[in-house]
Amino acid sequence: MEIDVIRFNSKEDFTDGLLYINGEFQIYTLEDEYRSVKVFGETRIPNGRYKIEFRNVGGFNNKYLRKYGSDFHKGMLWVKDVPNFEYILIHVGNDDDDTAGCLLTGMANNANNVGFIGNSRGAYEKIYPPIRDALLKSEDVYVNYKPINLF
Repeated sequence: MEIDVIRFNSKEDFTDGLLYINGEFQIYTLEDEYRSVKVFGETRIPNGRYKIEFRNVGGFNNKYLRKYGSDFHKGMLWVKDVPNFEYILIHVGNDDDDTAGCLLTGMANNANNVGFIGNSRGAYEKIYPPIRDALLKSEDVYVNYKPINLF
């Protein structure tokens, strides 16, 4: 499975994106802003291709397991082997205060450039099952973070 995160709007405190699964648009995304020098908890990960695996430990995993139950939740979606970053996850959140380098999910993007995405839980519940199912089938799942290509 190939997931593309197309970064289309990078501002001082946030980065807006579009998430595609196997070429089909799914949801909006929100991340921290670009920085040439990483600031812990305030910097998005570099453009690149990364493998996704389950992370079955930690506070997020326990919280999501309680929230969604074991039939739905099989582990956090973990973006692996990001240089100079640890434990980058795909999870619910509405603004850059909800992320420390992770990718937030949303069904609505605020067009006023304020760094907010809406119905984050609905977006997460939309993309989690196909990604989860691919991982449970031992399929390779990759996410490609890249800027929008206008040409």
